[in-house]
Amino acid sequence: MSSQPHDARLVGHDSDTSGHGSMGGYVTGFILSVILTAIPFWLVMGNVLNDSRLTAIAVMGLAVVQIVVHMICFLHMNTKSEGGWTLLSLIFTLVILVIALSGSLWVMYHLNTNMMQMTPGDAMNMP
Repeated sequence: MSSQPHDARLVGHDSDTSGHGSMGGYVTGFILSVILTAIPFWLVMGNVLNDSRLTAIAVMGLAVVQIVVHMICFLHMNTKSEGGWTLLSLIFTLVILVIALSGSLWVMYHLNTNMMQMTPGDAMNMP
């Protein structure tokens, strides 16, 4: 047993708690999340914009803002955390996500346009 005082730097832990959130940060993130959830709900249920495409764009835009709020307030991601590796992994994830989503939408669009159209009579004659 050693009688030396415990030093967090000796065991590989950083004594700085800047990576951890405060109660105020969590409450702010929660309130913003509730607001960013309520607004799209109101837009859709109240038919506020009268245009489904504009409503969808607004909902997706608010979803992106909510993702950023979650990353900052709850995941504590910034350019300084872990030497910038978390930001680099986020960028990589976003690139993979864009490739997967755009590829899926491209395939579904082309399957929809290239499929043979069935008439109601054809559906009745299927085995």
